Amino acid sequence: LTLLFFFSYEHSFGSNIKLISGKIRVTDGDTIKIGKEKIRLFGIDAPELKQICKDSESNYFCGESSKKFLEIFTNKNEITCLYSTRDRYKRILGVCYIGGKESLAVKKKAKKLELNSTMVRKGHAVAYIKYSNKYINDEIYAKSNNHGIWKGSFDFPWEWRKKNK
Repeated sequence: LTLLFFFSYEHSFGSNIKLISGKIRVTDGDTIKIGKEKIRLFGIDAPELKQICKDSESNYFCGESSKKFLEIFTNKNEITCLYSTRDRYKRILGVCYIGGKESLAVKKKAKKLELNSTMVRKGHAVAYIKYSNKYINDEIYAKSNNHGIWKGSFDFPWEWRKKNK
């Protein structure tokens, strides 16, 4: 099912792609809400809210930092997410952009206004390669420029969850 979504998103962007748009509430670094719908940002994994990372100076709550960055980046703008499927928790798996349904960001799929890509590129999430290779280059960029969590040391979110759940 995940491969089907990846194929349809990457190649056809056809009639099975749906849109959801509106003002959001940020739940954490890879999940937002529009109304009652939870949207999981497809292809990325952000640190958990209670997760602690280390930078050159100290330990910090990198999950909280990730959430805060997403709140600042979206800055109360309308957000539009494109999706074709849901995960096992019934959350929409979306690729989301700053702007309304008719915005150029959505129509042109502007990478600089894409939440998923920006979160990885700025080092506030990692490419979730278990589900997609779409954000690997963004992760390489963040790592090579020491952005966000790449400034120090951290457990990948899926490793942290395994140790702490």
